Amino acid sequence: MNQDQMNLTLTGDECSDPKGTLRKQIQIVDLFAGPGGLGEGFSSSGEGKNFEIVVSAEKDPKAWQTLRLRAFYRLLKKHEPDLLSEYHAFCNNPAVDTFSPSSDAAKKLWEEAAEEAKCITLGSEEGNKTLDEALDEGLDVSRPWVLIGGPPCQAYSVVGRARNQANANYKAEEDHRHFLYKEYLRIIRERQPTVFVMENVKGIISSKVNNELIFSNILRDLSDPGEALHEGGSGKKYRIYSLVTGDSFGPGDEVEKIDPRTFIIRAEKFGIPQARHRVILLGIATDSLPAEKKQVMLNTCDQDVTVGQVLKNLPRLRSSLTKMADSQESWTRVVKEQAEFIRDQIDLVNTKMWGEFWDILNKFNPPHNPGGKRVSRATDDGSTGDAELDKWYLDDKLDYWLNHEVRGHMPTDLRRYLFAAVYAKIHGTSPKGHKGFSLEGLAPDHKNWETGKFSDRFRVQAEDKPATTITSHISKDGHYFIHYDPSQCRSLSVREAARIQTFPDNYFFQGNRTEQFHQVGNAVPPLLASKIAKVVFRILFDKVEAYDSMHGETTEVKEEAVCT
Repeated sequence: MNQDQMNLTLTGDECSDPKGTLRKQIQIVDLFAGPGGLGEGFSSSGEGKNFEIVVSAEKDPKAWQTLRLRAFYRLLKKHEPDLLSEYHAFCNNPAVDTFSPSSDAAKKLWEEAAEEAKCITLGSEEGNKTLDEALDEGLDVSRPWVLIGGPPCQAYSVVGRARNQANANYKAEEDHRHFLYKEYLRIIRERQPTVFVMENVKGIISSKVNNELIFSNILRDLSDPGEALHEGGSGKKYRIYSLVTGDSFGPGDEVEKIDPRTFIIRAEKFGIPQARHRVILLGIATDSLPAEKKQVMLNTCDQDVTVGQVLKNLPRLRSSLTKMADSQESWTRVVKEQAEFIRDQIDLVNTKMWGEFWDILNKFNPPHNPGGKRVSRATDDGSTGDAELDKWYLDDKLDYWLNHEVRGHMPTDLRRYLFAAVYAKIHGTSPKGHKGFSLEGLAPDHKNWETGKFSDRFRVQAEDKPATTITSHISKDGHYFIHYDPSQCRSLSVREAARIQTFPDNYFFQGNRTEQFHQVGNAVPPLLASKIAKVVFRILFDKVEAYDSMHGETTEVKEEAVCT
């Protein structure tokens, strides 16, 4: 291999570059893994040849079930591709809720998946012991490896902090969630990865404990883990990079001189159909730093991927009705009653809008499918119109859409959803707050409705734009996530939320609908993670290739796209 092949340097506007595919994969440890969005991105990089997950750790039992099932899917692809039919048979059988392998080879991999995906609570004595034993057994720390993960964010998020401040007895310094990143830090100190990737909400940059910015402390701690944990010694130190600007912070730097906002990634700029803004830190050991900061920067994509693009060819669904008997006839009747109510109110205040509103509703074609954990799929369902995106999402072995299930709605919410979706179709934007929902009968029964604090209480996800951030709040109600199609008159399904989060269609979320929504909302978009993985791979390639050459491994080179 010549020097030009080995030294991989990107300019900021390039969308592809030569990559090496290592015969021996780079090991990954995934902490606070959730359902596995970050790990999915890394493990799929290079057509699944660049990275392998050694251990993933998650404390929520339902998210762990999802995590284990996905680990099993990857192991089948890697070791027994002919047995992928067992996975697809589970996906394609509506009569089965719990997976159980049938062949001996699949049973072995199913058990191996449980060894990879650990249901443990990091920070607890038992959880840390289980993790350490797994790392002792499976992780080769002599070879370059990568730590990924996102410590829980409830204590850092703006909403979470507002909720905490309303509690008179709350003390930030006593909230253990502020310090769970130190469990991540402990693994860095003890196991010394060559690279780490840590994700969190952007509220972390303004969060304080004892009047000190916790983000400043996190940067200092991560750059020098030995000093942070008062252990000293000759362990690795790290420079922490922005994947957007290439700016960095390292040991001994003045934290006041770094703009924390440079670490915020705006996902919609990188081909994700969602305006998800998160802090993502890329830490690189100081003995492995790239030659140029351009090498650590993600490549922006020219065009936004929109909600309509990823949802338009999914089966149309209706919601079920709550607090009354549900049927197709009753749902259609209730929606038409709400439409007539809105029409009458509009007629009193805006004759022009009434005409546009009624023109849309005259074309009303009610869906008949209430959705479910599995919904029949036609062979041409789901195309986005983009070949690379289709390759990412689609699986032609699926006979069903997985997790394409919506929550039930009360008639008054159907009224608001219908009005909002038609309004957005007419005006190109969702109505906001009490001024947007000014018609009689649209205001919710909320004493603070007109204060302006709930301007986004009901929000349509516009068809021609990236979505707003999919959050775990979607598990509680769908008001922020109204489907743009008035005829469906509902909030998003789990699968639609998962598509906006860029989970592949064969990613099967376990648990009930609320638990599925929670998993999707808390995850890192896998497609964004795959792009970060490409950055990490090009940083590590030379180092891993040199190590493997010394130990008898060989390397092959191929082309791989960075942008979709």
